[in-house]
Amino acid sequence: MQVQEAMQIQEVLESLGLQEVNYGTSTGVEFFGDTNQNLIESYSPVDGRLIGKVTTTTKAEYERVMETAQKAFKVWRKMPAPKRGEIVRQYGDALRANKDALGRLVSYEMGKSLQEGWGEVQEMIDICDFAVGLSRQLYGLTMHSERDDHRMYEQWHALGIVGIISAFNFPVAVWSWNSMIALVCGNVSVWKGSEKTPLCGVACQNILAKVLRDNDLPEGISAVVTGNYEVGEWMTTDERIPLMSATGSTRMGRIVAQTVAARLGRYLLELGGNNAIIVTPSADLDVVLVGSVFGAVGTCGQRCTSTRRMIIHESIYDQVKERLAKAYGQLRIGDPLDQNSHVGPLIDKDSVNNYLKAIEAIKAAGGTMLVDGGVLEGEGYESGCYVKPCIAEAAEQYDIVKTETFAPILYLMKYSTLDEAIAMQNDVPQGLSSAIMTNSLRESEAFLSVAGSDCGIANVNIGTSGAEIGGAFGGEKETGGGRESGSDSWKAYMRRQTNTINYSTQVPLAQGIKFDLD
Repeated sequence: MQVQEAMQIQEVLESLGLQEVNYGTSTGVEFFGDTNQNLIESYSPVDGRLIGKVTTTTKAEYERVMETAQKAFKVWRKMPAPKRGEIVRQYGDALRANKDALGRLVSYEMGKSLQEGWGEVQEMIDICDFAVGLSRQLYGLTMHSERDDHRMYEQWHALGIVGIISAFNFPVAVWSWNSMIALVCGNVSVWKGSEKTPLCGVACQNILAKVLRDNDLPEGISAVVTGNYEVGEWMTTDERIPLMSATGSTRMGRIVAQTVAARLGRYLLELGGNNAIIVTPSADLDVVLVGSVFGAVGTCGQRCTSTRRMIIHESIYDQVKERLAKAYGQLRIGDPLDQNSHVGPLIDKDSVNNYLKAIEAIKAAGGTMLVDGGVLEGEGYESGCYVKPCIAEAAEQYDIVKTETFAPILYLMKYSTLDEAIAMQNDVPQGLSSAIMTNSLRESEAFLSVAGSDCGIANVNIGTSGAEIGGAFGGEKETGGGRESGSDSWKAYMRRQTNTINYSTQVPLAQGIKFDLD
């Protein structure tokens, strides 16, 4: 990284309140932590430089956070929902003011392109706007009672503390999907972000803490804890957290589900994806090219919605693969803060190793490389985390094709009939996102029908990646079944209560039961 760019990053850190080297646990207004504790060091995959260090949360600090959150909940839940929405509105405005700096931090600490970093902060702003409107629309229902002079209705109440575990690939947006909706519903949140991107979490908390201070609100409405899986275990086993929302691998999700279910808590899971695009003979190949290439290489293939598989009709297979190979030859791989770059680095060298192992697995299975992969070296690639997006011609039965690899590897396969293509798409353990490229109404409707895609997201003539916040986000099968963000996802963050009011002088029982007393 050039000196001028390094100074720019330092200015970004300072503007987000990250000028100190060490940061501790936050309860929403105050940060605290013993600098003699174990530290999480955050190194940028962009250039391998140390950005900062974060103290890990101790058990004693965790208990303090939870006690502070419980106290805050008792105040926050009584605030009218539209007034809670007003606080979220102010946070959205604060994000607008800090969009450039926070987007640059996301890009630098995580490695996604600057456009995607800014886009992730825009998602946060969008969910704030959505939540503000939602704060006046937490609707219940009224029902007719079978008993005379009775009224029945249902209403929704806050749950309490919502625990949030998020992943490195969307270090700020996924937290906001959960937290902003939880806040307008009357909950408070405790957030454990990825230890690979800890500074992004601290920055978000700094911005929110000022909003809370300016409104004279108590600590603990939103809190950040830091650490490895042990901190996550404290949260998943904690009966003070009625809802755990966890984003990450399927392996992690199974552990969270089993642990939370054992204490009869609720969980919301957003796990792995192995997303496919079906390309039919009638497809507009220009649309196919843009949707599939961004889906496959955006965020260096580290989105849960990244395009992993392309299922192409045999009549146009050669034409599509030639266009894809040509497009991949034009990709610019480099510093994601340089807006001329299409692709940045993988998050760390462990991810690089997984990428290399997947390439070896596809070759061992009999696949052939249409576009070769490999690790980039030399000037600008000193971090060792830059890899070449690659394309492999594969067969659906290969085990590696049914496995999610968080890297820019795209598998191409042929099909003969649409039924065959849909079956190939569905024949993986994951069920997050899917797409079909077609100009045929019949094909698109078949894809969207009950016998079509088995994924939580099914698109026509757009790629698998790039969901809007207005729709419920989530998937089926090993993706976990959770739903976040838009639509009626807010109901996951509240408890339903049915109320019956008797305004008569009698006490009739339901179902005509008689219970008379002398």
